[in-house]
Amino acid sequence: MAKNTQRIGWIGMGRMGYAMAERLVSAGLDVSIWNRTRAKADPLAAKGGKVVDKLSDLASVDVLFSIVSTGKDVKEVYFGPNGVFPNGKGKGPAVFVDCSTIAVEDSSDIREKLKGLGSDFVAAPISGNAKVIKAGKLSAVTSGPEAAYKKVAELIEIIAPAGVAYVGEGELARVCKIAHNVMLGVVIENLIEITLLANKMGVPREAFLKFMNNSVMGSMFTRYKAPALVNLDWTTTFTPELLRKDIDLGLELGREYDVPMPVTAATREVIQNHFGAAMLQKDPKAYIEKDFAAMMETMALAAGMKLESENKNVPTGLEH
Repeated sequence: MAKNTQRIGWIGMGRMGYAMAERLVSAGLDVSIWNRTRAKADPLAAKGGKVVDKLSDLASVDVLFSIVSTGKDVKEVYFGPNGVFPNGKGKGPAVFVDCSTIAVEDSSDIREKLKGLGSDFVAAPISGNAKVIKAGKLSAVTSGPEAAYKKVAELIEIIAPAGVAYVGEGELARVCKIAHNVMLGVVIENLIEITLLANKMGVPREAFLKFMNNSVMGSMFTRYKAPALVNLDWTTTFTPELLRKDIDLGLELGREYDVPMPVTAATREVIQNHFGAAMLQKDPKAYIEKDFAAMMETMALAAGMKLESENKNVPTGLEH
C-alpha cells in the first residue's frame, strides 16, 4: 500500500490524545500538533512530529484530528478568537475528525458551522484508554458524510486497529459513544458491587476476578480493570467527572427519546456519592482526580469495609 501523503493536524495531548497521535507519527506520517500546554506535545517532536505554536498554523493541513474534553472545548479550538478559524472565519482543512465524547447537539452545531466554512466533519469517538492504544486494541465508531469518512478511514484505522465501524450520517457515532460510556459506568459500578460482596464474604479479590474474567462474563474491560481493583491502583485513565458527564448525556438522550434508563439513573447516584465522599477526605480534589475505578473506595466505606492492596501480579489481558 502506498504511503498516505495527507498532511495531518492534531489537537489535544491528554492521556488519550498523545498515545493516538503517537501512532500516526510512528507510522511515518506528516503530523503537525498543537496543545494548550506545548510541553506535553514536545516529546512527539523527537519522534518526527511537528509542534506548532498556534491553532491557525493547522489551517493548511488536509485532515485535522481533535480530542478534547467537552463540546465547548471543541468549539473554542475550532472557532474561537485563537482557533483554527479565528472568530469563525477563514479557510481550513478539508476534513475535521473529532474523537472527543460530546453531546449530540454540540456535534450537530459544529458540523453545520464547518459546512458553512467549506469543511466536512467526521465524528470518530473511540473506545479504550492509553494502555489499550499502546496494545493496538483501540476501536472507533464513526459517522458523517460517507465520502469524507472514506478519505480518512485509513488514518482512523492506524489509530484504532481493533476495528472502525461507520454507522451512518450525522451524529450517530456520538449516540453510540454515549451509549458505550453509559455501559462503562454501569459495568464498573456492578463489577465493584459484586467484587466487594465476594471479598467481604472471604473470597480474595484476585481469585474472584480471575474467575469472572475466565467466564463468559469476562471482557477486555473487566480484564484490564482487574489489576486496579485487586491492588487499589487508581492511576487515572478516566476521571469520575468525565464519567458523570457522559452518564448525564445518556440520561438526557433517554429523556428526549422516551427511553427508560433506570439502571443508568441508579449508577449516576452511585457516582454522585463518590463526589460526596470526596468532601470527607483530607484532599478532596486528589480523591476525585483518581481513576473512576476508585469508586471502589467509596462503595467499600458504605459496606463497612477497609480495603488493602492484595499485591498480586494480575494480567491485564492487553499483554502481547
